[in-house]
Amino acid sequence: MARRLLGADNAATVFNVQESEEEPGTQEYKVSSFEQRLISEIEFRLERSPVEESDDDVQHDEDTPGQQVAPFFNQKLKHFKVFEGQPVTFTCKVIGDPKPKIYWFKDGKQISKRSEHYRISREPDGTCSLHTAAASIDDDGNYTIMASNPEGRTSCTGRMMVQAVNQRGRSQRSTPGHIRRPRSRSRDSGDENENIQERHFRPHFLQAPGDLIVQEGRLCRMDCKVSGLPTPDLIWQLNGQTIRPDSAHKMLVRENGVHSLIIEPVTSRDAGIYTCIASNRAGQNSFNLELIVAAKEMHKAPTFIEKLQNTGVAEGYPIRLECRVSGVPYPQIFWKKENESLTHNTDRISMHHDNHGYICMIIQPATKEDAGWYTVSAKNEAGIVSSTARLDVHTQWQQSQTPKPKKVRPSASRYAALTERGLDVKAAFFPDSSPVHQPGSLVESDDL
Repeated sequence: MARRLLGADNAATVFNVQESEEEPGTQEYKVSSFEQRLISEIEFRLERSPVEESDDDVQHDEDTPGQQVAPFFNQKLKHFKVFEGQPVTFTCKVIGDPKPKIYWFKDGKQISKRSEHYRISREPDGTCSLHTAAASIDDDGNYTIMASNPEGRTSCTGRMMVQAVNQRGRSQRSTPGHIRRPRSRSRDSGDENENIQERHFRPHFLQAPGDLIVQEGRLCRMDCKVSGLPTPDLIWQLNGQTIRPDSAHKMLVRENGVHSLIIEPVTSRDAGIYTCIASNRAGQNSFNLELIVAAKEMHKAPTFIEKLQNTGVAEGYPIRLECRVSGVPYPQIFWKKENESLTHNTDRISMHHDNHGYICMIIQPATKEDAGWYTVSAKNEAGIVSSTARLDVHTQWQQSQTPKPKKVRPSASRYAALTERGLDVKAAFFPDSSPVHQPGSLVESDDL
């Protein structure tokens, strides 16, 4: 501390400003209560959400001997103000047993260790760091590190506030390490003076949907959640054109801050690339997604092209009950015997159908118990249709090998010439003439 005199009895204290161990041009700062609530929400969500596999080489065995310790941070990430183009390094130290896996996120999105923009490192003593050689406006945001082992998860977050430089390339600051803010005043807060400033925070999305596939005629809902100060304004675009609210397109904001774009009914014209842009005085942010509209499927109720037919079979022989059905989409097939559903194939009974609508039930061999009424039903989203037929199973019969004797009776009439050989016309109509054959007997039919 240095002192210099100002007049006879007045003195002023001048503090020597020492450069921190961080990169030149970076300045640590204290986040506002708004930012802290935002950070807490990000950490809460990440610690309860599934993540992609860590880029660490750390592997956790199911059974690890010894006492295990859940991860905790011995040194947490700090918050930095930095000017565009300057290097920034976030550093922390994590401890846990077994050795925790490490995950890095920016605004809730996981950062890969193979990223070309960020360099991620980890020391044997648990020190973890994330470094960028030249910060850009897009790097402005919240950086979270999460440590995980079988005993639990924990996370901490550091904020990077990136400030642009003016057109002449000079940074908007008066002295190194001090940033000039408009409309700032100071107040006494306990033992320390805290600058009360009007702060603006660039929008960033806490929740954003991915690509969607929706069937034509259905409802489509796109939900997102954005933070920023002042509260950002949102616009939705389809293929670069701003979407205006109408009877089929509605934009809602719920009390919990979730913004929704609702489309009902979806048509083929709604397909394309959607962009949601959030903007306020501090800047803007956006995300894109693709909506694919699947063509509406035509529905046609099932109908029978060929119905079941009543049939019979001798006991011990195979029999097929068959029909043919059509419908869009292809219907489900159900069989019943009397009032009992037939759901599974057995050793004797099997049910089949193909994509051309042919349906059959094969019974081999048939028994007396198989006789009865059979019903096949075809059902889809458009309707249901059924066909019923009777199956009779009769006992086998054998044809007698000895022909049944025929009854005969004598005949002496004038038609005695009508014999087994046929009719002798001359003998029948000229009785005085000599008959060709001797009068014989007539064979009597059983049907007479």
